[in-house]
Amino acid sequence: MHEQVHDELIDLIGAEIKDKFGDDVLQNTDFPHIVNTRNFDRLSKFLNDGKTLIGGRSVREQLLIEPTVLGDVNWESSVMQEEIFGPVLPVFTYSDLNPMLDEIVRRPKPLALYLFTQDEQLQNQVLNQVSFGGGCINDTLSHMTSHYLPFGGVGESGMGSYHGQQSFDVFSHHKSVLKRSE
Repeated sequence: MHEQVHDELIDLIGAEIKDKFGDDVLQNTDFPHIVNTRNFDRLSKFLNDGKTLIGGRSVREQLLIEPTVLGDVNWESSVMQEEIFGPVLPVFTYSDLNPMLDEIVRRPKPLALYLFTQDEQLQNQVLNQVSFGGGCINDTLSHMTSHYLPFGGVGESGMGSYHGQQSFDVFSHHKSVLKRSE
């Protein structure tokens, strides 16, 4: 996130978590649990990366990790080495987007990209420069819920896509036959 909006955005994220899950997320019976111990342990290791800006608490016996925002992470942090698939959000700040984009492009292609800006030129720059599986502008995750948009990764984050017609195609076998006439 741009350094000019960092503090305000962190405050807004914290307020949104409190609004959705209450004062103590770990006591909210509607808050989802991590799927299994292996994934809980994997995600818990990420909580030691960087500085905890929001959250950070967990209960292994209940497979619960509260929504956690990590600051002061770097590209070599363990949380940045794989797809997270859990309630942990590492954040980077920048003053000049170009070095940040160069770093993103230099790394394996992400499964998803979420960009928040009203600047059309910036939107086009990022969309044209970064390869990713799917994404949203000024939203998150909604692209995965639409049956009209294919979802899937590219490169190390996966191959192919599904949803709607793409799901039909993925699970269909198109038989190819070449018959040579005499």
